[in-house]
Amino acid sequence: MIKNQHKVIVTGGAGFIGGTLIRKILKEKDWIIYNLDQMGYASDLSWIKDSEDNKSRHFFVKIDLRNKEILENLVKDISPNLIIHLAAESHVDRSIDNPLKFIESNIIGTFNLLEASRAYWDKLSDVKKQLFRFIHISTDEVFGSLGLNGKFDENTKYSPRSPYSSSKASSDHLVNSWYHTYGLPTIISNCSNNFGPYQFPEKLIPLSILKGIKGEKIPLYGNGLNIRDWLYVEDHVEALLLIAEKGELGKSYCVGGGSERTNKEVQLQICKILDEVDQKEFPHASLIQNVADRPGHDKRYAINSNLIKKKLGWTPKITFEDGLKKTIIWYLNNPKWSDSVMQKSGYTGNRIGNQK
Repeated sequence: MIKNQHKVIVTGGAGFIGGTLIRKILKEKDWIIYNLDQMGYASDLSWIKDSEDNKSRHFFVKIDLRNKEILENLVKDISPNLIIHLAAESHVDRSIDNPLKFIESNIIGTFNLLEASRAYWDKLSDVKKQLFRFIHISTDEVFGSLGLNGKFDENTKYSPRSPYSSSKASSDHLVNSWYHTYGLPTIISNCSNNFGPYQFPEKLIPLSILKGIKGEKIPLYGNGLNIRDWLYVEDHVEALLLIAEKGELGKSYCVGGGSERTNKEVQLQICKILDEVDQKEFPHASLIQNVADRPGHDKRYAINSNLIKKKLGWTPKITFEDGLKKTIIWYLNNPKWSDSVMQKSGYTGNRIGNQK
């Protein structure tokens, strides 16, 4: 069981899920957080409030996980009780354009963090070894594509289809191997598609929201019938904390929202809500425009979350509809944030990745 005043390393803490996780820890726990992030194009720390409590419990360290020597010294100096590894390149379209970056970040970066953790863990006392945990956050995309029936679970065979999902599958296998070979106390989670406030605008939901707000064409890949299982980010980080505190070592947990929707259904729902809260002289759905599909576009993802529900008592609390409305209202109320991160990154809402 994780105790108060434990020191926690969160990699990728300036990202969407990592930032949400850190905000929840600062609000609900008494842990000291070391936020390790290389500050890539999608990184953002504007959400950190300049309070004395945050200053005393949140410490940011800019680091590239490819730098093995610096990373090893840093882990040793911090002496964490828990490492939550979220740092990853995560956009499929970008992985199609530049697969090497995903190999280096998601595979080499994870390898270096595992080795730094093992070097540190090997020298701990038996009591401290029992307290230590390494939580690796992955994706359901490592399992490939589903047909119309069935769901992914912890026993599903890996079958990644993109450079992104292949790099994440590789990192999962590394983590699992370090548990079985070296005894490093690891746990893996595989989540479905996340959404919520502070998500970088290149992803489907925030991009569709922002295009709709601006009255611009909303791109829909192919026929729009690809299906994803949507998980509100607050529900996801709650699951991650349960896994960190109560999860069984060497196991994997699949975390899904139980909210399957086609991409077209998602965009139509966004447009319906925008018609209510951001009325224009035309229906927002008229902005949806079919564009060329993504190469190797997986047909369907869906997760069976029965294991984490049964063993850890987790269940998603936010419905897709409620989470989507919360998210849309947040983007409507925070245009400066979206403008800032897009300007900083150089991203203009344009199509990324090779097309069929």
